[in-house]
Parts: sequence; structure tokens; C-alpha cells
Amino acid sequence: MVCSSFDTRLGSSSNKSRKKPLFFPLFPAQLGWGDLGVFGEPSKETPNLDQMASEGVLLPDFYTANPLCSPSRAALLTGRLPIRNGFYTTNGHARNAYTPQEIVGGIPDSEILLPELLKKAGYVNKIIGKWHLGHRPKYHPLKRGFDEWFGSPNCHFGPYNNKDLPNIPVYENWEMIGRYYEDFTIDRNTGESNLTQMYLQQAIAFITREKDPQQPFFLYWAIDATHSPIYASKPFLGTSRRGLYGDAVREIDYSVGKILEMLKQAGIAKNTFVFFTSDNGAALMSGPKQSGSNAPFLCGKETTFEGGMRVPGIAWWPGHVAAGQVSHQLGNIMDLFSTSLSLAGLQPPSDRAIDGIDLSAVIQEGKVMERPIFYYRGNELMAVRLGLYKAHYWTWSNSWEELSQGVDFCPGQNITGVTTHEQVEHTINPLLFHLGRDPGEKYPISVTSAEYQDAVSRISSVVRQHQDTMIPGEPQLNVCDPAVMNWSPPGCEKLGKCLKPPESKPWKCNWPH
Repeated sequence: MVCSSFDTRLGSSSNKSRKKPLFFPLFPAQLGWGDLGVFGEPSKETPNLDQMASEGVLLPDFYTANPLCSPSRAALLTGRLPIRNGFYTTNGHARNAYTPQEIVGGIPDSEILLPELLKKAGYVNKIIGKWHLGHRPKYHPLKRGFDEWFGSPNCHFGPYNNKDLPNIPVYENWEMIGRYYEDFTIDRNTGESNLTQMYLQQAIAFITREKDPQQPFFLYWAIDATHSPIYASKPFLGTSRRGLYGDAVREIDYSVGKILEMLKQAGIAKNTFVFFTSDNGAALMSGPKQSGSNAPFLCGKETTFEGGMRVPGIAWWPGHVAAGQVSHQLGNIMDLFSTSLSLAGLQPPSDRAIDGIDLSAVIQEGKVMERPIFYYRGNELMAVRLGLYKAHYWTWSNSWEELSQGVDFCPGQNITGVTTHEQVEHTINPLLFHLGRDPGEKYPISVTSAEYQDAVSRISSVVRQHQDTMIPGEPQLNVCDPAVMNWSPPGCEKLGKCLKPPESKPWKCNWPH
């Protein structure tokens, strides 16, 4: 997203100096921490992102708020943990849930989204790509602070037969303009699709149009080429040493480079704050042809091990962020809510708990603040990190049943007593790891050691305070119904693409992991 605001703190001679924090969340892109050259990926196929890091601040200790797509996005736009904003389920203990097209719920009206706050301050806001916070008309992003939208409400799964399941619509502003696999091609055999190029051109056109007026703007660029089924445009197919997934990463890298180059050429780079991150770790269970790398961390998407929730973090703001910095500040995507408001000269809502913190002093002044990272899976607090120590209160990768069917969230990484295939509680004696010495979470610290006692004592105090003040939101991901799927989205009449919905038969959504 691109965000600009009026703020005299920039040191400009004008009282209407513009800031445009441009943010690139890949929701639900599943781009792994180990997919970037700057983090050690051996193919070194992300030169633009690596250059972005060299010109800004690299945050190796940056996290998502959930190991799954929709809850992460809800956390980003509300600054609140999914357990607070309702993007979780109580249909089972510690179950991941998201927003497939049969989901009834979405982002509640009671939640205040970042674009809504910025809009009140005069921003023009656009979302490009995946919304994923509810596809029913009541949850439309243009009702939640965005002025423009080009993208889809759900994942690009398919193709479907439009009888049992409808193909996912693609929107331009209020109305659909087609459907995936019908009007917006994704070749499941070759992986060819022009979607990333469409998203790039949408971003460039918006920035070009908005760069001259004093009107501030905010662009949320939520691409998904690295989410299975993986896709890339023809010029990038077959160009990576890593296969199709690498082709998609290369095209994303190319697109980021084009946007940063355009900001510089337009003379607005010094007024633009850009942040690159991802919604969760790479989806290792999709296999090497459809997923990336979380190296050197344990497991991937769906889990609360480091590979599931530690994600790339790069801040870029020429003239305001010193180049070549590495900050070991513990950061979270929810911090982008609070940081954006701070840079825009706005205050966060005071009537609710906000979990994100303001990172402006971190990226501009190099400060480091102590704060915890909470690892939630559904309705359960699974682990907590404080400093270099991480304590697991519950462990679970995925079930034995799923594993027997070939679904493995931690392929090749079986660690006895850690990557458990049953939900194992460790509340009395949490599993403790030192992530500096042991980033792969392989060697639990001895319970009898003084190091363990000291670290767990400090973390336990944080956990008690957190749980004593936690007020969960009403869960939005409990109910499914075939009648609410994308049968007849707004605009389908004009295209002759309205489909007859089936009879309403709501049921409790089944979340196996």
C-alpha cells in the first residue's frame, strides 16, 4: 500500500509536506524468509529486493500475526491480534481458519481499519490484489475506507465448474469485471498468468495519477503469485534456478524494482515510505514446486514455529531512513498500523487494545524497544518470544491422519517432542529455545538450568499480563454456507455471469489443522 500524509515533521519548508508510506504486504503470498538473496537464498535471484534492503532497514526479526493468510491481513489493517478482531475459530482448539468463499463471516463493523482512519485525514486509498476479509457485499473493501480496488476477494483457487463451486470474481472498484480462469487466465499446466503484470500496472498508474496533487494517498499492494497455484507471466517462466516458484519470486522482485524506480524518477521517493513483508511463512506442505524456503527456520505456514511466522521485513524511505541498517527489533505486521498512523500525524483508536507498536523511532533513529511476540494459532496462545528466548506453551505441527495422507507442515524436519503430530501442552514447563544460538528450534534448554528459570520467569510474567487483559472478539470464521459463495457478485448482470445460488445450508466449518 502507498500511504501519504501531511506532516510538518519532515523538515520541509512547506506546511503540507507529503509522506507516502508505500507498503507491499504479500497477503496471502506465502513468501518465505529464506526466499530473498539478502537472507541467504543461494540463487541470488532477488536483486531489487536486496537493493531495497541495502538502501533501507533490514529487519531479520519481523513477524506476521498468524501463520495463515486472512487472519494476518485482518491484523495488519486493524493493528490487533486476530483473537481480538474476530479472525479466528472456536470450532476446534488451536485450529487455523481463513476466508474461503463458503465462509459466512468477515471483518466486523466494530473493527476500525487503517484506511478508514487515513480517509478521515484526507487520504485517497487503493487496494490492489487480494482482500480476503470477507467476500459478501457487506464486507466490500470500498465500504471499509478504500476508494478503489482492483483484485479479488478470495484466493485464486480453481478452476471450478460454476455448478458445485463458482469461479472467483475479479473486481474493479464496486463491481466484478470477470472471473479467474474464465476472463483472467491462470494456466494450471504451465503456470502462466499475467496477473502480477496487471497488479504492477495498476500500481504504476495510480502513483502516476496521484503524484502531483497535494492529495495524500495510500496504496495497498497485495499480490499473490507465490500462493499455490503458483503463477508467473511468460517472460519469467523458466528463468529461475528454483523452478516455477522462483519464476514468481523473480517477477515480484522485478515489479518492486519498477515501482521503486518510478518513485525515484517521479521525484517522490523521499516522501514515500515503503515496507516489504509477507503474510506468513512459505507453505512447505505444497511441495518444492509450489512453495518457497523458510530456511534456516523450523516448519512453515500453518505452524507457530519460526518458519510459519517469521517473515521478511524491509523498510525503505530515502532521506529519512539511513541506508544499510540491520535492526534486530522484534517487529510485527500489526506495527505497520501504528507506525503508519504515527507517520501520518494521527492517533490510534483509544477505545480498544492495539497490539501494534510505533516503529518510527526504530527505522528512523535506530532505537530498539523490548516487546513480546505472541504466536497464536486459532484461539490458543501457542508460544511467546521475549528478547532472544522463545517459550512454547503448546506444540503441534499437524495431525497423524493428515501426515498419513502426505500432508506435512514440517517436511524433513521431524524433531522429537517439538514437531508433534498431536496437540501437546507444555504450560507447566514450556519448551524454551534461544533463537540466537538455535534459530531452528532444535535444542530445548534444560528445565533445571538457571538460564531456563530466569527466561521462563520473565516470559511467564508477560503471558499472565497478556491473558489477564485479553478480551477475545466474536469469532467470524465458525460458519460456512454454500449459498454465500461468489454466485452473483455485484456487476455480474452486466457481464452475463450471474449464477443461481443453492439453498442455504449453514454448517460449522471444519478446520482440520
